[in-house]
Amino acid sequence: MFSVTVRDHMMVAHSFRGEVFGPAQALHGATFTVDATVHRPELDPDGIVIDIGELSRALAGVVGELNHRNLDEVPEFAGTNTTTEFLARTVADRLVQRLDAPARGLTRITVTLHESHIAWASYERHL
Repeated sequence: MFSVTVRDHMMVAHSFRGEVFGPAQALHGATFTVDATVHRPELDPDGIVIDIGELSRALAGVVGELNHRNLDEVPEFAGTNTTTEFLARTVADRLVQRLDAPARGLTRITVTLHESHIAWASYERHL
């Protein structure tokens, strides 16, 4: 299995509902390093998984939709705790749409959001 990974970052504001979140129930900021990895079993006719620049631009577009936003004010997220895990899935799903990933022979995507150098969460999906 071959893979290519690109990286970007985003800053958001949000709050959580539920005692488990303690002080994070209040509005707070988060800065994420975002890694997106796409996989395919064989290289394409050009000998690549995907053009790295194209994948980078697609990730930048997805991240740009969320960057510098208060996620509590995004209508599609109403009533949802926008946890790191939830956001990893959101980024992955939006990236798959932007890339038309299955049509390109991509078989899997993994998105990891790093909250810090010691904590991160990932979402992986087969295509």
